[in-house]
Amino acid sequence: MKRHLTTTVALVATTALALGACNGGGSGGSGGAQNGGGSTSGSTFTATPATGGTVEVLQNADFSYLDPARGWDGGVNNFYRLVYRTLTTSAPGDAKDPNAVVPDLAEGLGKQSADGLTWTYRLKEGLKFEDGTPITSQTVKFGISRAWDPEIGIGSPYAKSTIAAPDGYQGPYKSGDLSTIKTPDDRTIVFTLKKKFPEFDAVVSQVNMTPFPVGSGGGDEFIKKIISSGPYTLAAYTPGSLIQLERNPNWDGKTDQVRTAKPDGWRFTIGLDPATIDERLMAGQGTDVNAISGTISASTLPRLQAPQFAGRTLKMPGVCTTYMSLNTTKKPLDDVKVRQAINLAVDKSAVLNATGGTQLATIANTILPTTVAGHKDYDLYPSEGDKGDVAAAKKLLDEAGQSQGFSLTLDIRSQPKMQKQAEAVQESLKRVGIDVQLNVIDTSKYYETIATRSQQHDAAITGWCPDWASSAATFLPPLFYGPNITDKGNPNLAQLDDKQVNARIDAIGALTDLSEANRQWGDLDEQIMKLAPIVPLNVEQAVYLPGTNITGLFASPGAATGGIDYVLVGLRDPNKK
Repeated sequence: MKRHLTTTVALVATTALALGACNGGGSGGSGGAQNGGGSTSGSTFTATPATGGTVEVLQNADFSYLDPARGWDGGVNNFYRLVYRTLTTSAPGDAKDPNAVVPDLAEGLGKQSADGLTWTYRLKEGLKFEDGTPITSQTVKFGISRAWDPEIGIGSPYAKSTIAAPDGYQGPYKSGDLSTIKTPDDRTIVFTLKKKFPEFDAVVSQVNMTPFPVGSGGGDEFIKKIISSGPYTLAAYTPGSLIQLERNPNWDGKTDQVRTAKPDGWRFTIGLDPATIDERLMAGQGTDVNAISGTISASTLPRLQAPQFAGRTLKMPGVCTTYMSLNTTKKPLDDVKVRQAINLAVDKSAVLNATGGTQLATIANTILPTTVAGHKDYDLYPSEGDKGDVAAAKKLLDEAGQSQGFSLTLDIRSQPKMQKQAEAVQESLKRVGIDVQLNVIDTSKYYETIATRSQQHDAAITGWCPDWASSAATFLPPLFYGPNITDKGNPNLAQLDDKQVNARIDAIGALTDLSEANRQWGDLDEQIMKLAPIVPLNVEQAVYLPGTNITGLFASPGAATGGIDYVLVGLRDPNKK
């Protein structure tokens, strides 16, 4: 997930923002963000920051986890980029190709064996954890092996789906050494794969590939602490309220070509009402001149047309699909006709309005958004004005023996926008006799809850973003590959386990021609939607109102799910507050 969180991403220019375009794996241009006033220079937001000061981040919900083996969503992945490093990582947003995967702890990208089943990386010299101890191949191996722990390893699935492991392996705390990852010396690490995976360089960029000292991080050790390998470390943490970062004295910028680390620190103020965040950013008083936040609320957008905000708004196009999953193991959702009827019945225009209208989202009819290479344009469940086809939906329900209707429970995050989306779905399905009960879950625990099969209900509104910017492989396999369904940390919320879909995922995933693979991913998108395991709703875009002293704002399709890449952010004047 990266859950909305996670593909070559094609970021297209809009009237308010120009980003590097990449179509089918081609080179992209600058990832620089431009202001909402139509500037073509981008200098309003992309000037190089000065060194020093503290960046303020105002946010509504806490991060899911500080532990990168557990957390895996768009917001926390961007935060991890400040405190953790991996063998490779997403290129910084100002790179010539911001869609690329680049070396981080490793000297270069991996060396693949002739049979494609082993990948070798060589670590840079002089790498250290925050306490000064060396980062070695053994610590990288240990950190990665935590992904197999059944309680801790609930984040990104790609380590477990690509790296070979002994049957029944359950991570270093329960099973000990992972024999399929070799460390012939302190700077060399060799991975043995289950099968060919040409995009393995992107796998080792995932957040749960973070190194940790051997033996650390067991149980809940990393719930309230971290061991940093990046430019910042934890100075203070009050769950649900505050995260403060300070410089890591043992981070050496000479070994890091991704993070500029201009600020002296970062302060995340958590638990703020979205309306309060908007008001503070518009007022721009005190330290709020140094603040950034998530997207502006829909209700605030009209006020940003006032002259005093000219040139201050920043728009970034969406790369994530918001969708409603349908649990195919629950009756009557195990009947494809029922799922197809739900797809026909949902009033997507109402959901769009609940999201904030056309300024904040566009309606989706496919799994892959238009910004993802491999996107195929089709609509299997059309309706006039995207308001839903009630008659067609009722006909299918009748054929499925559900003409009297039924009830289902819809999981939803405890945030106003998401609850409005759920209410729009609720009203839509009421028209065809489906009674939707809303189950509201705390945002910080939402993804863990719905990804635990025993706690998941009939449906859930969530989202999916590209995990790396190289192919559509990070959308369809995590969401719909049956063999990867797990009891915890399960991204396949529909629990779809279809033999034909599984076979197509296996075949496409082995292709080395990424252009052909992306074409076939688009065809598979349509094949999956005939089974209707989800209802695509929309693709959300972001509108930001950065503080007037903030600069270095570039988009990252991989690390920040199309939003602001933290690694380049800083202040124009470190003394201003």
